[in-house]
Amino acid sequence: MTPFGKRMRELRAARGLTQQQQADHLGVSKAYISALENGRRGQPSLPVVDQICVWLGLIWDDAEELKQLAAVSHPKPTIDASQMHEKAIELANRMAQNISQLDEESCERLLAALNSELDRGDR
Repeated sequence: MTPFGKRMRELRAARGLTQQQQADHLGVSKAYISALENGRRGQPSLPVVDQICVWLGLIWDDAEELKQLAAVSHPKPTIDASQMHEKAIELANRMAQNISQLDEESCERLLAALNSELDRGDR
């Protein structure tokens, strides 16, 4: 399950809505909604995310949160490190080769460290 799929499911369920209702409203199949939720489909396009936000009645921060989750929810991300320095290439390869060995807690720690480092660069 992707972060986007998990949150979309939570929001839909909290409103007592079904996948079929969502599919009907968006003009897609129930299988597509299920695949989005379970990470078997790629990252949804911004227009689809906007339609989902409208259907769920999300505004401001809630809509922005769902859009940000969609941006980090591609189940098969790729990294083109060909023009990067050697440490970036090593990092990309180590992550690709070893991510399956990391449990959720380890991923949380690595994400926190990465986010902290990226925040430092914004200053």
